[in-house]
Amino acid sequence: MPDSDAVSTLAAPCPHRLPGPEVAGAAVLTSCAGWTLATAAGHSSARPEGVLLALLAVAAGYAAGRVAGALLPTAAPAAAALAVGLLTALVPGGLSGAPLAPPLHYGNADAALLALGVGAACCAAWSADRSAVRAALLALASVLTGLTLLVGSLTAFATSAGVLLVSCAAGRLRRRGPLLAVLALCAALAAAGTVALARGAVPETLRGHAVAELSERRIELWNDALVQTRLHPLLGVGPDRFGEQSPTVLADRDTDRAHSAPLQQAAEQGLPGLALLACAYLWVLWALLRSPRPTPVAVSAAAALTGLAVHASIDYVLSFAAVTTGAGLLLGIATAHPLTEEPTTRPT
Repeated sequence: MPDSDAVSTLAAPCPHRLPGPEVAGAAVLTSCAGWTLATAAGHSSARPEGVLLALLAVAAGYAAGRVAGALLPTAAPAAAALAVGLLTALVPGGLSGAPLAPPLHYGNADAALLALGVGAACCAAWSADRSAVRAALLALASVLTGLTLLVGSLTAFATSAGVLLVSCAAGRLRRRGPLLAVLALCAALAAAGTVALARGAVPETLRGHAVAELSERRIELWNDALVQTRLHPLLGVGPDRFGEQSPTVLADRDTDRAHSAPLQQAAEQGLPGLALLACAYLWVLWALLRSPRPTPVAVSAAAALTGLAVHASIDYVLSFAAVTTGAGLLLGIATAHPLTEEPTTRPT
């Protein structure tokens, strides 16, 4: 059980709650789908199905999370975290479709799912009303964090460790708004960093470290995306057509992705598409800001989803339906209205 100081920070739920986040979420997802179809028009080789599937996965996961979070606010996220950990450990690459190759390699998509699992475990811990259960769930989050390091994804390990630290510190937070603003800034800096690296606007030493971690080819892909955006700033080149226009991909077709969700979105759907992607992330933070769940739950979910946004800035993890479904599920759980009473911090 939390101590008296922690309990004193828990206020009664807001007497009313405007339907703004729900309406805004529906508008953003619908706009994303509509703009995807609009940018695909006129390109016979455009394939909008991938983006539409990702949007459907987010919506389905969100709906399932709202139901599960309302009925089982502690058990649902705990089960999700445990399932991700077990499946990733027992079936390497099974969730992302990445083949198992020596040395041990699960794929970055599985690592991203583990980071979301850490967020889910932290949400479950702060929903529990017994200190022993809370300690066990935080231990599960620690195990999942260690597993991300074991599979070789330093990005997922860093984001998972950050989620765990933020979640542990969130127990004494009185206001969630300032921390959510800091998380938004982190996501923006990650996206801006890829642009700076692609344009060569960073010190040579820093660029050398980035190349060592990410490879020169990935930075070339980011530069190709910037070139496509500059040539087609309004409509882009069309969904799933980045590879057809990228000299780097055409020279070596081991992938047709830009390894950066913001840059690929800008290249394929123009600056309006990039703006819609940013609006989707801001909607996530707004929904968590107005969530009736305790502040530690909302902050833990926000940290995990921001970690996913940072990861997606340097890799194509959002191309996997399992990841987008997991993100929607976590958001739904963290914004649900539990049918059972629980201590709730006033959203601010």
